[in-house]
Amino acid sequence: MTDPDAKSSAPSPAKSVRDLLRSCDRAVLATLQRADSDAPAGWPYASLVMMAVDQDASPILLISTLADHTRNLLADPRASLLVDGTAGLDEPLTGARATVMGRLEKTDDPRHRARYLARHPSAQMYAGFGDFAVWRMAVERAHIVAGFGRIHWVEGGAVLGDPAPAMSEREGDVVGHMNEDHADAIALYAQVLLGLDGEGWAMTGVDAEGADLRLGGRTARLPFDKPVADAEGARVELVRLVKRARSIASSGA
Repeated sequence: MTDPDAKSSAPSPAKSVRDLLRSCDRAVLATLQRADSDAPAGWPYASLVMMAVDQDASPILLISTLADHTRNLLADPRASLLVDGTAGLDEPLTGARATVMGRLEKTDDPRHRARYLARHPSAQMYAGFGDFAVWRMAVERAHIVAGFGRIHWVEGGAVLGDPAPAMSEREGDVVGHMNEDHADAIALYAQVLLGLDGEGWAMTGVDAEGADLRLGGRTARLPFDKPVADAEGARVELVRLVKRARSIASSGA
């Protein structure tokens, strides 16, 4: 089923990058090979990483100092992340993908760790190991390819969304309340509004522009129709969306 109230206009290039960052749970990380490695210095080194994002969509990684990419970052924090939204398309080159460029730095902010572990609960098994740390990218530029002829460079400030501090402070309360008391609503979001199958979808995060869902190894993004500034705004949007989902389900649309 599809949502008849969904917006038909294409998002801006900056919004397209931000949407990709929010919806993808993994990326290809490219770093510059350091001088003291076995490989030639200065060559791009690409590796698969699992990713979450901050409230403003800044990428967050949990990586080990034993990994080559982390040791490269310690020598030079410049990096790129390729986020890929083409999975499942018959013609992948018609889909959106973006290279996000910036500098990665360690962060001790507990919110960043909490967001990452909510997105990747299995990482709890090793997140406490001494060689692992959370890193956050300060985004400087992005290059978005959203299909044939839709190719743009975007400045980092345009890519990032509103950090919504009031929303960030109450995120855990909103997510916990939805998972504990409104699992039926989350199921409707996933199955009716997003057209996804499976039972047991859970909410892992909420920000100014939408909510993140997960079921096993699958993730999904539930967009709000308009940005919110705080937990009350998120509550209003979530209530409105579940009413829409129930209306669609009852009409058999």
